[in-house]
Amino acid sequence: MRSTFMGLETAKRSLFAQQTALQTTAHNMANANTKGYSRQVVNLVSSIPMEAPGLQRSNTPGQLGTGVEFDYIKRIRESFLDDQFYNESKFFGEWTIKADTLEKLEAIINEPSDTGIRQVIEGFWNAWQELSKSPENLTARVLVKERALALTDALSHSAKQLNNLKADLTSSVAIKGARVDTLLGQIANLNNEIYKIEGFGNNANDLRDQRNLLVDEISQLINVTVEETQNGYTVRMGSTELVNGNDKNVTVDSAFLEGNFNSELTSGEIYGMIYSRDTLVEGYIQDLNQLVNSLVNGPMEVTLPQGSVLPEGTVIGGVTYSDSFSNRTLTSPLTVIVNGMNGLHQLGYAMDGSTGVPFFTLTPGQEALSLRVNPDIVADVSKIVTSNRIALDKDGNEFVVKGNNDLALLIAGLRLVKVDGQGTVDEMFQSIVGGLGVQSQEASRQAQNLKVLVGQVEMNRQSVSGVSLDEEMANMIKYQHAYNAAARVLTTFDEMLDKIINGMGVVGR
Repeated sequence: MRSTFMGLETAKRSLFAQQTALQTTAHNMANANTKGYSRQVVNLVSSIPMEAPGLQRSNTPGQLGTGVEFDYIKRIRESFLDDQFYNESKFFGEWTIKADTLEKLEAIINEPSDTGIRQVIEGFWNAWQELSKSPENLTARVLVKERALALTDALSHSAKQLNNLKADLTSSVAIKGARVDTLLGQIANLNNEIYKIEGFGNNANDLRDQRNLLVDEISQLINVTVEETQNGYTVRMGSTELVNGNDKNVTVDSAFLEGNFNSELTSGEIYGMIYSRDTLVEGYIQDLNQLVNSLVNGPMEVTLPQGSVLPEGTVIGGVTYSDSFSNRTLTSPLTVIVNGMNGLHQLGYAMDGSTGVPFFTLTPGQEALSLRVNPDIVADVSKIVTSNRIALDKDGNEFVVKGNNDLALLIAGLRLVKVDGQGTVDEMFQSIVGGLGVQSQEASRQAQNLKVLVGQVEMNRQSVSGVSLDEEMANMIKYQHAYNAAARVLTTFDEMLDKIINGMGVVGR
């Protein structure tokens, strides 16, 4: 038979169910601005109906409902959108780093501008042009020295900044690697906690949100794939298993990341850092070194004018010019290949009659960083060579024709001479600047496009998982009315039972 108190139990179940729905709604509203939070819903179901048992069948027509209850609280999440986010996020992280690195490179090169390297190079050539007009002028010689010092300072400073940028990227790889290792450890711990909680039949919704948020962050740092198993998330980088359940299988550090570069590590911020350091920054360091080496030692074709007197022991085209004054004097213009600025400077004579010294000094492999003006020239500007003419005095002794400007003109004209037949020094620098501009523009375009794609995927995720305050307010009103109705039913049954208990069966008292 039916229980006298069955109505009370039905109303009580409704109160508890609607109260849980209200609490879940409050939880959603409280976390409306929480990053990574997925809205939760209560699944309300009819409780098991009551049937009065009989020998063959129920002894009452049909089953009597017993109210409502909730069987679980679940979060609304779409794994397909998560996978899309991870896939786009890794490329966004990679191109963001590339664009940032190229932006820094543009700041270092600082072109086009009125204060960049191009202006310094042009000032150097102009100083030689001015010196060719008055070879014996001390002021013009000092100007050449100062312009040369400005050139070496600008190039070596740029090289130093490029090396500092490389060091910064190396440091960033180590820092980001440590961050990835920490995140992987946290995911392993959350896998363990979620496994324990859900082993009792509950849904660890908030812990799952925390775990997804950690994977979101990792997906921007390295390329990862995520598979959910009974033990939790299995996280892989390429084919390398990083986390399986509560086990973190590798220690992610700079050595691990650089060892897997371009094999397992194929995208993400850390990939972008290593690529930027080893390809972009190193590439421009080598370009700058090549520029300096071309200026100082690059093969250049020049024509020595008739009457030029070559220094003792000069070897040109396999011919050694030595001994007497007449043997070293050119009887006709001679086209020769000189080894850059230094080679040409050594074909002339200083004011004191000594043979020209190398104008610049440098260290092979670190040309731009080590470029310096020869200390002898810095100490004594008379060592700057402008003349390649020697004359004989009445006693037959050689002396320098100090007013001759042939060599100064040849050095000033090097700005128009192609290095090894490829391009002038100015053209080489322009190609560096032009290439940097194109690369930076492309990286910015890619980063911007990927930012839009990541934003679209995130908007799709929010449309599914995000909290809508308007919707939650509507739910709150709905559950509040249901709760009030259940309370009213409970009150009604309470009054009815009070009448039965206290108002019936008093006849004859």
